[in-house]
Parts: sequence; C-alpha cells; structure tokens
Amino acid sequence: MGFWVHYFQDMGCFPCFRFQLKKAAKRANSSRIEPSVTSNKQPDPPSQSAEKPKPKASVETIEKNDATHKDGSGNIEALSFTFRELATATKNFRQQCFLGQGGFGRVYKGKLENGQLVAVKQLDRNGSQGNKEFLVEVLMLSLLHHENLVNLVGYCSDGDQRLLVYEYMPLGSLEDHLLVISPKQRPLSWYTRMKIATGAAKGLEYLHDKANPPVIYRDLKSSNILLDEEFNPKLSDFGLAKLGPVGDMEHVSSRVMGTYGYCAPEYLRTGHLTAKSDVYSFGVVLLELITGRRVIDTTRSNEEQNLVTWAQPFLNVPSRSTELADPLLQGNFPVKGLNQAVAVAAMCLQEEATARPSIGDVVSALSCLSEDPDQEISSHLPVQHLASQEKNSSKDLDIDSAEARKRAVAEAIEWGSRAKQQ
Repeated sequence: MGFWVHYFQDMGCFPCFRFQLKKAAKRANSSRIEPSVTSNKQPDPPSQSAEKPKPKASVETIEKNDATHKDGSGNIEALSFTFRELATATKNFRQQCFLGQGGFGRVYKGKLENGQLVAVKQLDRNGSQGNKEFLVEVLMLSLLHHENLVNLVGYCSDGDQRLLVYEYMPLGSLEDHLLVISPKQRPLSWYTRMKIATGAAKGLEYLHDKANPPVIYRDLKSSNILLDEEFNPKLSDFGLAKLGPVGDMEHVSSRVMGTYGYCAPEYLRTGHLTAKSDVYSFGVVLLELITGRRVIDTTRSNEEQNLVTWAQPFLNVPSRSTELADPLLQGNFPVKGLNQAVAVAAMCLQEEATARPSIGDVVSALSCLSEDPDQEISSHLPVQHLASQEKNSSKDLDIDSAEARKRAVAEAIEWGSRAKQQ
C-alpha cells in the first residue's frame, strides 16, 4: 500500500517514461491492488517465466501479478506497441478511422496484425490531460479487471508519443445513444437504460468495495460509459482515478478535477474526495438516463439548463416522478420501476455526502429494474395520463417526500437483494 500512496502522490517528472513504467509495474507485485470478488470469467494460466518470449505485436510487456486474481482477471498482459505499429493499425490515423475526442486526445479505430479491432487513444499535448494521467491509466487498468471496466490492450511510449490501446466497443458511448441521437436513431428502451445503469454501478462497486485499496473513479459521465454490441456498459478513461481513503482516513485531498455538472458539491467546495463523490456522479448519469437530458444544456431556457437544479422539484415530490421520464420513451416504462429509479437518483444526489447510499446499495436497488419486460407491468399510456394515475395511487405515501423516497429506495434494495439470493 505504501508504494501506491507514495507513487501516485509524487509522480510528476518523466525523464525516462519506459523505465518508470516498468519499475512501477514490478514494484506493484509486492504492493498490488488485489480484487477480492468472484466472477464467471476463467482465470488466465499463470506465466511460466518472467523472461518468457515477448508477444509478436509488442516490444515489451508490463509484468502483472503472479497470483491469479479471484475475479478471474489472472495474469493479463498489456502490450507495448511501437508508434509505427499503431500508425499501421489506424491507417496513419486517417479521418475515416476517427471515433471521437476527449480530454486525453483523439480516439481512432484500429486493427492489429492479429486481426483484433481496437480503439487507439492518442495524447493531445495541448489537452487537459498529460503524462501523469497516461501513467495512472496504464497502471490502474493493468491491475484492475472487471466485466464492467474497459480492457486495456496496450500502450505506446515511443519518444514523446503517448497512446493507449483498448478493446474496441462497437456501440460507442452512452452519450452517443442517449444525448446525441438522430431522428432516424431508435431511442434506448427503458430496460436497456436500466441495464446500462446497473452495469455502470457494478463497475463502481468493484472499484469502491472489491479493489484493495479502494479506487475513486472521479470522472463518471455518459461519454465515459462505453457499450458493447449487447449494450453491456464498461467504464473507461481512468486518467483521473485516485486511490481512496484507507484506515482512519475519511477522505483524500485532491485538486478539483472532473467534468462540470457531474462533480459532487462537497468535492467542488473542499477538494475532499470520497467514494460518495462517485455516487453523486452516478446519480447525475442515472438522471440523464431517466430524462434523456444533458446535465448541462445551454440550448434550453435558463431554468432548465442545469439538469439537477431543474429536476429537484420532481425529485422531492414522488407523485411527479413520471414528469421526469424522457418523452422519447412515449410512456413505455413500468411506473413502479420509474419511481424506484427516480428514488435512487434522488438519494444519490443528496447535498450531504453522508446522506447518499453506498454504491453497493445502489446496485441492489437497481438490479431488478432491467429484467425482462414480461416480468414487469409496463404502461403504454401517455406521460400526462401516467402522472394523473400515479397521483391517484400515491395516497399511501407519506406526506414527507424525503421519507417516501427513502422507503422507495429501501424497498428497491430489499427487492434486489432477494433476487441476488435466488
């Protein structure tokens, strides 16, 4: 543990990046992040020798943990590519291979010599992230493996070039399907939205509760949730990730970084970072999934530009939950499921960090909301009719809306926990 705390706090100079990266990876074997959960994945066979032949597509490899992780991640290796190899894979970074751009730089679709499709992210030297974030991401994704975290295939550090190579996610990001959709594009169904929310929450749960020491993601947003061909979500972009508090520590202090609108209010005020900071960001993403609105949208009227501020009156009155539903859903959602999802979002968005649920409770609460529609009673009434129906059926709710929300979350958690045990 001492190595990780010291290393992530003090790395700021990169006179010889390759040497630092290999040295850090070797030292990580004695102070490694050890997941402590089980998974359906089969473990990779342990490496036979530290001096085994290098993979054909690489010039070197980062050494991983010798022990097989309990979650089945095993001795997975990140390849070290030459810049020439990645230029070939992306057809010299042609525009036709361009996928998008983020804080780190431009992302291209590529094809390796072995036929594997990958996403290649090239550092923008003038961008908001740099060598430090590059190294953090390589180390984090080399040691953390979960079905809801994107897989790091390799990296390139030739000269002043910094590139990251990931598994290719064919459906792009959640943002592409929720917030940037064309008139001809089919909107995400309610159950697909809840499937994505649940998977993203499971990824955070792994980082917070299963990794040792815990990891705070710090950059959860719709553009960082990638989707495979079956809309299974994976968290990506770990350049801002930070080790969480351990022992008697209640928080870690950090320069405020992240994306405006997704950051927790106490983190913005004080720079104090906890796992509950990620829970707030998740609440924002869940609210985006429910409403189909961007967290910040300057094209709307002033009172509707900030999603969380606009949604507060609806979050505080359970009988108005259906007014939050994305109009593109056309009323095709289960009222009870919507109420529970809104209740979870409301709890995650509490102003006080201590009032927010743990991400484990969030996973339990959401776990059944993405089940087969045949097991739910869906309503196909127009949204305004749903609002009226919900208003008439809410007489048993407590007058205190906060208490009603807590009961809804508790009910959802109990529901999800029972399903896990079956």
